Amino acid sequence: MSRGPREKSNSGIYHIMLRGINRQTIFEDNEDRTKFLETLRSYKNISKYQIYGYCIMDNHVHILIKEVEESISMAMKRICASYVHWYSDKYERCGHLFQENPAKANMTKNIIEYKWTSYHEYIRRTSIVDIDFGFNLFSMDKKKATDLFIKFMNENNKDKCLDDEEKVRLSDNEVMDYINRLGIVNISILEQLDRDRRDEVIKILKKIEGVTIRQLSRITGISKSVIDRVR
Repeated sequence: MSRGPREKSNSGIYHIMLRGINRQTIFEDNEDRTKFLETLRSYKNISKYQIYGYCIMDNHVHILIKEVEESISMAMKRICASYVHWYSDKYERCGHLFQENPAKANMTKNIIEYKWTSYHEYIRRTSIVDIDFGFNLFSMDKKKATDLFIKFMNENNKDKCLDDEEKVRLSDNEVMDYINRLGIVNISILEQLDRDRRDEVIKILKKIEGVTIRQLSRITGISKSVIDRVR
């Protein structure tokens, strides 16, 4: 099913998440991360957007961005196309590339320890982030706003990123890998098992996060009703 159009934001501000296709790594090293930030900076001059925050992880990136002149969809197409071209050339690959806040992901216990976020642009040297909008939410006084911002960013909270709530979905190939690990090298072998052994395999597969009954039925050829009855 194709994705519907992005809902128009009344404020013009969007939280964009770019994820690697099949959750693959899209930032192998710091050169890649630096290049992506350079791409964001470069297209600010063309698309005229404003950036209020970002966080670069290994297989995805979060961007808080405001649409100003050019549509945010066109701006993101420019950014992605430019980075993918550079990335593909560097790693000699072809095809599509794109499809937690580091403290939430247990990458670091202190946000200041993680280099690849806009946090450092707010408290140290500004590069691509338009910091005034964020600071003004705390205070019109720059010193007071900075102190309140640091305090806020280092407080424990129960906020969840959009992808924290995302449901895991395994691909058919990933499900087949699980089936192979159970000693079943192809579906015909599964079909030849006696019912008790077959049901044991189905029980194991149903317990795997991200596997659906519809998917198991499609892969194995076993009806959904039979799979659903297996407990």
